[in-house]
Amino acid sequence: MNERIRFALIILAAFGSAIGGVLIGRAWIVPNTPVETELHQLLHADLRLDPDQEREIEAIEQQYAQRRKGLEQELRSDNAKLAAAIEAEHGYGPQVAAAVDASHMAMGELQKVTLEHIFAMRSVLRPDQAERFDASVVRALTAKQH
Repeated sequence: MNERIRFALIILAAFGSAIGGVLIGRAWIVPNTPVETELHQLLHADLRLDPDQEREIEAIEQQYAQRRKGLEQELRSDNAKLAAAIEAEHGYGPQVAAAVDASHMAMGELQKVTLEHIFAMRSVLRPDQAERFDASVVRALTAKQH
């Protein structure tokens, strides 16, 4: 077989393997849909909210977005402090421990704010809508992670 043809076949086989690997990786490794995305889809496409419900939920979502943005900024700041503590101590010392604790406080606050947001949206729903919303929340929180 000609050397050029053999080289071309090897390149094609390598390219095909790479594409196959990407497709398999995307099917198995891509994270599940975030809870917020699933709930947003349910609220705005599936539950058939009336105009008053839409307005109330939009206001709730805007308030949540502001609170979440502030907490995410706090988490980024906490991560920078953790990085500085690791660089200073080169081990799990008191500065690292304090930075980890601060980060956990911000994470916990973000989780609380997210749950308050979910319950605030739920309070706007009719009983039939709330039942579907609850099922979606439970399904999203108990879904197996890859």
